Amino acid sequence: MSGRAIVITSGKGGVGKTTTTANIGLGLAKHDRKVALVDADIGLRNLDIIMGLENRIVYHLVDVIRGRCQLRQALVKDKRFPHLSMLPASQIDQKESVTPEQMKDLVGQLKEDFDFVLIDCPAGIEQGFRNAVAGADEAIVITTPDVSPVRDADRVIGLLQQSLGDPQLIINRMDVGMVKRGEMLDQQDVLDILAIRLLGLVPDDEEVIIAGNRGTPVVLNEHSRSGKAYDRIVRRMLGEDIPIPELNGTGGLMHRLGKMFFGR
Repeated sequence: MSGRAIVITSGKGGVGKTTTTANIGLGLAKHDRKVALVDADIGLRNLDIIMGLENRIVYHLVDVIRGRCQLRQALVKDKRFPHLSMLPASQIDQKESVTPEQMKDLVGQLKEDFDFVLIDCPAGIEQGFRNAVAGADEAIVITTPDVSPVRDADRVIGLLQQSLGDPQLIINRMDVGMVKRGEMLDQQDVLDILAIRLLGLVPDDEEVIIAGNRGTPVVLNEHSRSGKAYDRIVRRMLGEDIPIPELNGTGGLMHRLGKMFFGR
């Protein structure tokens, strides 16, 4: 049986795609699933740092595409979890070094050996986005509950629906206090705008930054609010029926901004 290839994407950079890829990947591996993480952000490699694997890279994705090595040689295994491997991006090549057809073939090979292939998509909707999406069977869109990232996510969702159907949504960096004061879009605001299924909420948590800098993704921290949130997301992906808490505020911000930004 072939594995699931999931592209993790967004409309805007800096909303947590790479952090989400790392944490979901580690979370799935903790549940004994075989996982390959693919860094598709050619020229701007970061997944290896968050995973703490930057010193173990010999070959990268473009080396595989150009036949300089075998796929298995480029995969970096995580010693903490034998089921987890990472295919790093090249830091010296351009996104045009890979075609969508080549990426589709590469991901297809990985699906033969892994239960999950998670593709860390570069920001924007240009060549890098097309490459990352080409090999995927499904998509997860990441946004923060802010007007600009949500509007960009809306654009990306429209593009994804043309080839992959409806993606699922993770709302990252939710600040409970700001939501309740009506200073941040709340959960229902974002769902009303994007109209896709919510996979999970991740709270704003400084532990995410600390963990990423240490190369130990926060899902490994059982005491972290965000780590617990990522674990719940993973368990939902594995079919568990885990309710998502409602985090809604006064609705004031959406009421004030809706017509201006979203035509409502």
